[in-house]
Amino acid sequence: MQAVRMYTTAVCPYCVRAKQLLKARGVEQIEEIRIDTQPAERARMMELTGRRTVPQIFIGSTHVGGCDDLMALDARGELAALLGAA
Repeated sequence: MQAVRMYTTAVCPYCVRAKQLLKARGVEQIEEIRIDTQPAERARMMELTGRRTVPQIFIGSTHVGGCDDLMALDARGELAALLGAA
């Protein structure tokens, strides 16, 4: 399974929702980068994604986007393949 990295904050309901979906799809470990406690990581996230909002989700080296992007990927049936890609 591909590594999953997610930029989050403590009070983000979309972050919680994205984590729940990933866990339901078999993801056991998510590298969570808290931008509310690590301000330098917010700048890094914006540099990598061009976005300011959380969550920002990476599966392997692929930037999936936010929670809505993740849910759309799952609805199209593409999330499982991306998670399983080696």
